[in-house]
Amino acid sequence: MPINQPSNQIKLTNVSIVRLKKGGKRFEIACYKNKVMEWRTGVETDLDEVLQIKNVFSNVSKGQVASQSDLQKAFKSEDLSKIIEEILKKGELQVSEKERSHQIDNIYREIATIVAEKCVNPQTKRPYTVTMIEKALGEIHLSVNVNKNTKSQALDAIKQLQEKKVIPISHAQMRLRITIPNFKETKKAKEKLTPLIASIEDENWDNEYELICLIDPGQYRTIGDILEKDIKGKGQIELLSLNDTSEGDIKF
Repeated sequence: MPINQPSNQIKLTNVSIVRLKKGGKRFEIACYKNKVMEWRTGVETDLDEVLQIKNVFSNVSKGQVASQSDLQKAFKSEDLSKIIEEILKKGELQVSEKERSHQIDNIYREIATIVAEKCVNPQTKRPYTVTMIEKALGEIHLSVNVNKNTKSQALDAIKQLQEKKVIPISHAQMRLRITIPNFKETKKAKEKLTPLIASIEDENWDNEYELICLIDPGQYRTIGDILEKDIKGKGQIELLSLNDTSEGDIKF
């Protein structure tokens, strides 16, 4: 005769566990793969899309649900959503060594990509390839944090590369002239371009719209795509210069 599973036990499979120790107790939540980082970065905001089950456990792998008294004592609240959000925000994501290694590799590549997009060799004024940046980051033994924003880690990586002088590197911006025929799509295109522009030096609305501006190198392709799709290829981009910028000028 089969033994009935206790009512406070729930079995879950293919799960990502987030664990938080508080008030001398261990609390865990069961999440879908990859959804924890999406929630932490703001890509996902719906808890129901993150959680396999909206409950707090003392041990997910054993299916043991945390008691109400333990939750009340540790979190001083009976609001399950707030408790879960605190665990999601402050808890440690439990992953296997294989998963962690893959995650670190992806973050490392993303950091290198951001650095390559934001910087140039100040001697040649030319950008570095992602592979060259990855090699340089390896030489400074960059340590990545899976729970930290990649853009802030990239900014820190640039500082380390500059301090340790592994390669000559500096922040850069492109100085562009963008011209667009002055017709009804122009204002709509300008609205899309504005968030991509670091600063506007001059603009003219005479016979055609002319904009002279500074951008981060990584935005160049996106701007080209907007002109191709919204202006049907009639807009033009001219690279006027590639300017080094000081540490205080760069913003992510």
